[in-house]
Amino acid sequence: MAQTTTPPGVAVPPLETFLRAQCPELLTGPLHAELLSGGRSNLTYLLTDGHRRWVLRRPPLGHVLATAHDMDREYRVLGALHPTDVPVPRPIVRGGPDVIGAAFYVMDFADGVVLRDRAQLESADATALAEQLVDVLARLHRLDPAAVGLADLGRPAGYLERQVRRWGKQLAASRSRDVPGLDELGQRLGQRLPAHQRAALVHGDYRLDNVVVGVDGTITAVLDWEMATLGDPLTDLASLLVWWDGMSGLDSPVAAVPGDVPGFPPGSTLAGHYARVTGHDLADFAWYLGFAHYKIAVIFEGIHYRSRQGLTVGDGFDRLGALVPDLVARGHTALDTPITR
Repeated sequence: MAQTTTPPGVAVPPLETFLRAQCPELLTGPLHAELLSGGRSNLTYLLTDGHRRWVLRRPPLGHVLATAHDMDREYRVLGALHPTDVPVPRPIVRGGPDVIGAAFYVMDFADGVVLRDRAQLESADATALAEQLVDVLARLHRLDPAAVGLADLGRPAGYLERQVRRWGKQLAASRSRDVPGLDELGQRLGQRLPAHQRAALVHGDYRLDNVVVGVDGTITAVLDWEMATLGDPLTDLASLLVWWDGMSGLDSPVAAVPGDVPGFPPGSTLAGHYARVTGHDLADFAWYLGFAHYKIAVIFEGIHYRSRQGLTVGDGFDRLGALVPDLVARGHTALDTPITR
């Protein structure tokens, strides 16, 4: 953590005034804020009054892409999911740019740890953690969006086509260099869309370091809902697997790669468990893996763009751009590799 009471992106005095006005019983002492490590998109801060802890989320500093970093969406999704069996922090209050210069919201602090370091992974129960990670994702995908008030969160029809188009536009908005094969990967994905597509609530960035694990090894909260929508649930599974072992050997600065840690099952084991607990057919899963590599590559290009402009906060941003060519190459390979069942 960055030890500071005036972190970039959060003006503490007006925030404290806002919280005391909107939530009179929340604070029992002076407010302090610290930038938390880990987030490479929306910025995440630890708030405390010396007695209790909360978390504040806001968009990155500068170059905010259209449709990204939606604080209202995150806040709404947390409110809808909190009463369900999908573990999420309780949302408390949201505010606008008049308070800290950007839209934001505050939520409860989830007790536990986010497993980002290799040492943390080496001490975890790898098999149980992998199964639990898939089980929580399956719970999300089984929810009826209408039953939790999220029927209008997105448009499932044509979701995959729009996703390929959207990330192509995001790439164009963040283009600062030529990455061989990146545009071609997007074109190939657009030409080979799966004929059969499902619909469910999807997280959009589901992975091990976006969940909080309690002292008993139980997942106590799923974090980072900025890209949640209604869409094809297999995009969530594919994204999880790229973060799980699709980046093996790339020295990702985001978090330790479970696939690089002895004792952790391969991504294919997680895919098989997901297929068993959901009944979903993974015949077209090669496309989803190719798309997951493409999406993450485009996100890293956006961060690379902001880093070159000096508009990022935190460690590791300057290293993400170097991963993009490998992600592109692995995306092409995934798209060309049939899934064996």
